[in-house]
Amino acid sequence: MKYSIKKQFAGVLCLLMIGTIILCWFINNTFLEDYYIRNKQTVLMNTYNYMNLASNEGQISTEEFDIEFQKICGRNNISFILLDAETHTLKTSEDDRERLSRRLLDNLFDNVNYDNINVLEKGSNYEIRITLDDRTKTEYMEMWGVLDNGHLFLFQNPIESIKESVKLANRFLAYVGVIAAVLGAITGMWVSGKIARPIMELTQISERMIHLDFDAKYSGNSKTEIALLGHNINELSYTLEKTISELKTANNELQRDIERKNEIDEMRKEFLSNVSHELKTPIALIQGYAEGLKEGINDDAESREFYCDVIMDESAKMNLMVKKLLTLNQLEFGNDAVTMERFDVVSLIQNYIHSAEILTRQKEISVRMQAYEPIYVWADEFKTEEVFMNYFSNAINYVLYEKIIDVKLHKLENKVRISVFNTGNPIPEESLEHLWEKFYKVDKARTREYGGSGIGLSIVKAIMESMGQEYGVINYDNGVEFWFELEMA
Repeated sequence: MKYSIKKQFAGVLCLLMIGTIILCWFINNTFLEDYYIRNKQTVLMNTYNYMNLASNEGQISTEEFDIEFQKICGRNNISFILLDAETHTLKTSEDDRERLSRRLLDNLFDNVNYDNINVLEKGSNYEIRITLDDRTKTEYMEMWGVLDNGHLFLFQNPIESIKESVKLANRFLAYVGVIAAVLGAITGMWVSGKIARPIMELTQISERMIHLDFDAKYSGNSKTEIALLGHNINELSYTLEKTISELKTANNELQRDIERKNEIDEMRKEFLSNVSHELKTPIALIQGYAEGLKEGINDDAESREFYCDVIMDESAKMNLMVKKLLTLNQLEFGNDAVTMERFDVVSLIQNYIHSAEILTRQKEISVRMQAYEPIYVWADEFKTEEVFMNYFSNAINYVLYEKIIDVKLHKLENKVRISVFNTGNPIPEESLEHLWEKFYKVDKARTREYGGSGIGLSIVKAIMESMGQEYGVINYDNGVEFWFELEMA
């Protein structure tokens, strides 16, 4: 495989080892010498403190001090000399006391070449420096100064050995790194092969499952995560096989249900079309006779007036129902094309509320709507007005108590939600799912009272689904809110 996990795992492991070794080499090469020097500086400082303490306590001439001090100097490769105030040698670590004594006196009387000196630390009674010996061209770290009792001292520690140790350590690390990288690559290939083998087996099983072959099963018996994955794939294979069998059975039944549903839908649409057509002629006749009665056919004027008003009122209701049925029929058949256009929905709502002001004023309804900036949407403007008109008409007809209708617009990312809330009784929970069905009426007596047909919300449903947008209703303790959404432009 081009992107084999085996090669990737081995490569990552090898690169990780090489990177670690290179990092260690870089740190050694950059900081190890400085670390050694700081460590030697600390050793010299501790040696000075030990000698100064022994001098103050009068133990500097004891055999115990000599033994311990020789151990310190031998362990840390320190050469030293101790002079009294008259520059007589009291103690030294080597036979060449003249060289150390001369060096100490040169430091004391400032008879040194400062071009070859790098001062590391300077105290009131001592100084620690790195210096180059002019004769041997050897670098030393030396500490010199005066003890509390007035004795002069000089410690020297060669640092050429430090540089050689750093070079040797880096060279050894490079050799070890090469060997470790080779061994790491071999180990990585072996380990990655062990890991990749069951993964390849699972890959082959999943490939067979793609072709709906569920007979392949993972047979590994380890207790790793891969074995758990293999067990889950076996369970998945069994579940998929069972589910596909059930889906095929359900698909056959669903196909028959769809065919039956299509037949019922055709019958329902044909019924609506026939009802709409059949009601047109009697409605027109009722209106004609009502107008004739109103012109004076009956002798009793008051009776004629009453019956005429009833006939005309009923005919108007039937005529409105027919128009709504025709509109709904066209929407459901898809004959009424949706014209998507860009318009200001705020202006549309404000204009409609203004046109319905006479109705709200007659019923003493308080209509609330904040001042909104123009909000442009993509929708069918005529159908959007139809949806809002149905919501607002329902609110007028069902408003109670405080008689408040609250119209709100709320932006939701790339959509705007328009809602119409009216105070009154909440809709019973069992009626919420039936609200959008044709001819469904929650309160039949009240619907009859204001002349409702039970078709308005069905038209809302058909319009919103034709535009592919959401709609709905929310119950509150003090009223009901209907809402719909449009895509913002």
